[in-house]
Amino acid sequence: MRYLGVVVTTDGAQFMRVVPRRGAAIAVEFDGLHLAATEGDSILAVLLTHGLILRRHEFGNESRSGFCLMGACQDCWVWSGLGGRLRACTTPVADGMILASQPPAGPHE
Repeated sequence: MRYLGVVVTTDGAQFMRVVPRRGAAIAVEFDGLHLAATEGDSILAVLLTHGLILRRHEFGNESRSGFCLMGACQDCWVWSGLGGRLRACTTPVADGMILASQPPAGPHE
C-alpha cells in the first residue's frame, strides 16, 4: 500500500511519503529527467514526489497530474519509450523505464 500525504515541501513537491517505502532503489527517466524511485512505486507517485506535472489544463495554464489517483479519470496518461500509453496512477515503475508526457512523433495507435 502506498502512503502519500498532501503537504507542501521545501523542494517544490506537493506530495511526500508519510511512511518510508521498502524496496530497491531504481532509476527511471521522464521527459529526459533522471529520477530516483523505489521498486513498487506507481509512475504517478514518482512524478508527484519529484514535484513534476504531466500537462497543463486545456482551459487555462493550471498544472495537471492525475485527478482521482485510482485509474478512473484518464488524467494521468504517459507514454513509454516504446510509444505505448500507460496509466501513471496504476502502472508500477521498472528500473530503466523511459517515459514521456507527450506521445512520440509519428503514427499513433
